[in-house]
Parts: sequence; structure tokens; C-alpha cells
Amino acid sequence: MSGLIGRKIGMTSIFDENGKNIPCTVIEAGPCVVTQVRTKEVDGYVALQLGFDDKSEKQTVKAEASHFKKAGTVAKKKVVEIKEFVEEHKLGDVITVELFTEGEFVDVQGVSKGKGFQGVVKRHGFGGVGQATHGQHNRLRAPGSIGASSYPSRVFKGMRMAGRMGGDNVTVQNLKVLKVVAEKNLLVVKGAIPGHNNSYVIIQK
Repeated sequence: MSGLIGRKIGMTSIFDENGKNIPCTVIEAGPCVVTQVRTKEVDGYVALQLGFDDKSEKQTVKAEASHFKKAGTVAKKKVVEIKEFVEEHKLGDVITVELFTEGEFVDVQGVSKGKGFQGVVKRHGFGGVGQATHGQHNRLRAPGSIGASSYPSRVFKGMRMAGRMGGDNVTVQNLKVLKVVAEKNLLVVKGAIPGHNNSYVIIQK
């Protein structure tokens, strides 16, 4: 497994050779600096710790500054470990978007947009009560019954009800890489990815 940290720029669309309009997402992928190398002997597992997006000295605590200084780089805002990295890299190496090639498939992980407290119709796709008869003037988007009365005298765990929606870690798999713009560190993938514009994402292959 190998990958990069990136930033979601936004969505656009491109035309293929047949003239079909394809929706796609533009990601600023890297460059990422190897800030730590995890080994089986020392850490018990193999991984690369990558840093992305420079952080100002004012926002950096001394422990962070010392950690990044070992890699010969400035402090980074986003740090992620990618386990079982396929290629061999040393501390301080820079990995760019050229890690990916056009036509291959990648997985993109991000935090979905937070939508606040939502009802069952939006959160779970309920149909509501459906009919406004018998004086049901305010029941169109109601959840309905949530359980029995005397037995079991409680509501089962996992009942689909209203609540906080969004803000979850979401991974979208098998997105095709349509373009790699190496000089601008841009990656264009087919379809949508989780998160709002300018949010951090992890691209893995």
C-alpha cells in the first residue's frame, strides 16, 4: 500500500474521447515529506509517517518543531501514517503526485460534511407518515413508533432515529485517476470524494 495526503480543491467535469461529460474531483496531492520511518524492530510494525501543508512557527510547539527538524523540514499541519508502504523511503524524502499514474484506481478517505442534527427523513431516508388524514397536521416527517410498551420496555440499540449527521470518516473506493498534473501537484479523479472544499484527504492505492 502507498499513498499521499492531499487537499480537496473542488469538483469539475471533463469530456472523454467520445464527448461524454464526466464529473470529477480535483485534489492537491502532496508534496509530502517523510517525517518518520516506522520499522518492525523498533515500533513493531512497518509504516511511513507523512507530513503535508506547512505550519507557521508561531503555531508550532517545541516538541513538534524538534520532531520535524530531524526530517529537515518545517512543521506540518497534517501528519498521517501509511502502513506497509510499498516503496523504500528515508527520513526527509519528498513524495510527489507522480506516485500515481493515469488510469489506475485509488481509494480516497476524508471526513464527510457535517450536517448537524437531522430528522429521520433526511438522515435515514424514511418516508414519513405519508397521509395527512385524521387530523395529522404535523406528522408528515415523523419517525413513527420506536418500540413496544410492556415488553421489552425499552428501545433497542441501533434504532434509526433523529440525531447528528455527517462528520464521519468515509472512504470511497476504486476511483479512477483521470489526470495527473505533476507541475501543479494536482490529481483529477472520477466522481465525488468526502469532505468540504479545502479539507484534507488521504489518497491510497
